Amino acid sequence: MENKSYLVKMNGNGVLGKAAINGKTLNGGGVNGKTVHGSFHHVSVNGSLYPAKTKSRRQRWEVKPSEMANNTLNPIRAIVDGMKLSPNPDKPMIALSIGDPTVFGNLPTDEAVLQAMRDAVDSQKFNGYAPSVGYLKSREAVANFYSCSQAPLEADDVILTSGCSQAIDLAISVLCNPGDNILVPCPGFSLYKTLAVSMGIEVKLYNLLPEKSWEIDLQHLESLIDERTSCLIVTNPSNPCGSVFTKEHLQKIIKVASRHCVPILADEIYGDMVFPGCDCPSMASLSSDVPILSCGGLAKRWLVPGWRMGWILIHDRNDVFGSEIRQGLMKLTQRILGACSIVQGALESILNNTPQSFYNSTIRFLKSNAEICFSELSTIPGLNPVMPSGAMYLMVGIDMDHFPDFKNDVDFTERLVTEQSVFCLPASAFEYPNFFRIVVTVPEEMMVEACARIGEFCQRYYRPRSCDSNDLDQ
Repeated sequence: MENKSYLVKMNGNGVLGKAAINGKTLNGGGVNGKTVHGSFHHVSVNGSLYPAKTKSRRQRWEVKPSEMANNTLNPIRAIVDGMKLSPNPDKPMIALSIGDPTVFGNLPTDEAVLQAMRDAVDSQKFNGYAPSVGYLKSREAVANFYSCSQAPLEADDVILTSGCSQAIDLAISVLCNPGDNILVPCPGFSLYKTLAVSMGIEVKLYNLLPEKSWEIDLQHLESLIDERTSCLIVTNPSNPCGSVFTKEHLQKIIKVASRHCVPILADEIYGDMVFPGCDCPSMASLSSDVPILSCGGLAKRWLVPGWRMGWILIHDRNDVFGSEIRQGLMKLTQRILGACSIVQGALESILNNTPQSFYNSTIRFLKSNAEICFSELSTIPGLNPVMPSGAMYLMVGIDMDHFPDFKNDVDFTERLVTEQSVFCLPASAFEYPNFFRIVVTVPEEMMVEACARIGEFCQRYYRPRSCDSNDLDQ
């Protein structure tokens, strides 16, 4: 069939008007035989309305995942999925590995929090799309709740997100380019590396010191900074360590960031979960020049991680971020339309009406469980627990020289599940071998039972060094 050239006349709405083939007008080329005026569009065809199909560039199906997908790896899943977890059928499973305070049902949220959600649903005001950065009234509520004289906040300084993890994702995304590097605590929350590596950002791990209650090795931290360092992540209180930095230590961290002009991403999701007698000022309240993106949310203090409500608090000392970082964050929020609108609708009431007694009760329970765990495990030869000061976790060192039957912390915790049905997370998941993490949110009787089983397990496999050396001499 010969090639023909169509001249198609379109109106402003894209409606077909007159058409011509090789310069000849077609009758009835308009709509219902009427001419429709508009612009002309030339279309080359091969005897049909569409051009001849050129040879496909692909000869067969070959659909591959993106580089970002291939580069996305959660270290916890990489470790746990490779473990052979077959609990002892004669002992009920005690999972001390999951950082979710709702798992066992012993830590419900407060009735005021639930009522706020009921009211938001019943109002039917929050069933539609919210602005990508969050409702103004909800952002005002967060700003008022966290504002202080040393670090004042307004609604424009708040971005609501789908959980604290999205807040961290947005903060890294706005500050870093592929080829940049970020400074991440070791041991530290695995999500930082998961996000950064998927974006082509290098992760540099700075050491925490267990003998100093997990303070940062400031000399090591500073040695890692170079011209491509775009962000310093500080987690306080810590997951996985449960540590809380002193005001003096936080000031030293800020001085390092100031000397090298590196902004801070402050992961403060556990900022309000601090044991009595311990102070935990926000990093922003101590900074005079270092700009800080503080990430937080409802998940832990209000015990509702599944509600997916987080936020970024923008503390822009000396206008370092300026308008560009704010605009960048706003653009990034438009990729996914942010936090759940229902929870946003309840947010003001949740923040303002949750009684202090609820927070106090949660903290008392966590501290009591942590003390029980620390006390019990401290008596077990070969284990070195580090007493936490906040959050929901306790880290335990394993003196592997005393446990020659095991290759590493992964092997140790795997066998602990097999024999005692107690699952602790090996700290290799946090790139910190020969430790394991315990979550202290389980019911008290379960914590006591778990510690007894861990003791029984260690007693079976513990080997004193002196005996080992005597055996070799004989």
